[in-house]
Amino acid sequence: MRRDEFTEMRAFLEVARERSFTRAASKLGVTRSALSHTISALEARLGIRLLSRTTRDVAPTAAGARLVESIQPHFEGIAAEVGAISALRDKPSGHIRLVCPDDAVDLVFRPRLPAFLRDYPDISVELIVDNGFTNIVERQFDAGVRLGEAIARDMVAARIGPDVAYTVVGSPEYFAGRVVPAAPHDLTDHNCVNLRLPTSGALYAWEFEKDGREFSVRVEGQLVMSNIGPAINAALDGVGLSYVPRDLVRRYLDSGQLTEVLADWAPTFQGYHLYYPSRRHLSPAFSAFVETFRYRQR
Repeated sequence: MRRDEFTEMRAFLEVARERSFTRAASKLGVTRSALSHTISALEARLGIRLLSRTTRDVAPTAAGARLVESIQPHFEGIAAEVGAISALRDKPSGHIRLVCPDDAVDLVFRPRLPAFLRDYPDISVELIVDNGFTNIVERQFDAGVRLGEAIARDMVAARIGPDVAYTVVGSPEYFAGRVVPAAPHDLTDHNCVNLRLPTSGALYAWEFEKDGREFSVRVEGQLVMSNIGPAINAALDGVGLSYVPRDLVRRYLDSGQLTEVLADWAPTFQGYHLYYPSRRHLSPAFSAFVETFRYRQR
């Protein structure tokens, strides 16, 4: 394959993945017009349209989809072999790109990430916060983070944190003049901070368990958030009750800034796991990352 043909194929794959000339050009480090010219040259050389372009979207044609399917494994193999070369270095190096929920940043990564970056100065880490069920293959992430029970079976999973207990909290100011809920169904009389699920767009139903019985309650309130961090702040500000990981608010409970309610009903979920495709080639940098963050029961 000539050099220009390789460049054309790589450019085509990037546009097909991103479904955007602008995003693909940014990742390739070229201008949008230069990238468009490269794709046009490839289509002219092959004598067939590979991409369908509209004002809102770019998508492979039937011929383009077939070409993606046939050449993508070869490019992935080349990338894997190039990445493996770093194993010959004295220290692992490279860029690790992850997607994770916002609370996992504080619960898992913040306590241990500084030491990892110090121990591996040639490794850079990119953490993208997204509480939805992101397709890590399509979005080209090295790995994602989810609670253990939410990981697909075709993924390799490495546990990176302890079980996560969720609880309901509110500020003393909020509870002033209000009756403290004695059971989950009492929450219908309270102003609760809802969480919007980014994948489905629905509001999250708060989950509870007691004596082996699991159930959920749909709450109502004036405020809806998309992340745990702002929901904690809303509880601290006295806006209403929030449903959050207990470990994230422990210091506020200890200081009296927040009060925990319905503790006997608080559910515990399987801890956070790092997950990635089973066919993924593990670079030395990624292997070091997994081993550093792997959870070891004390």
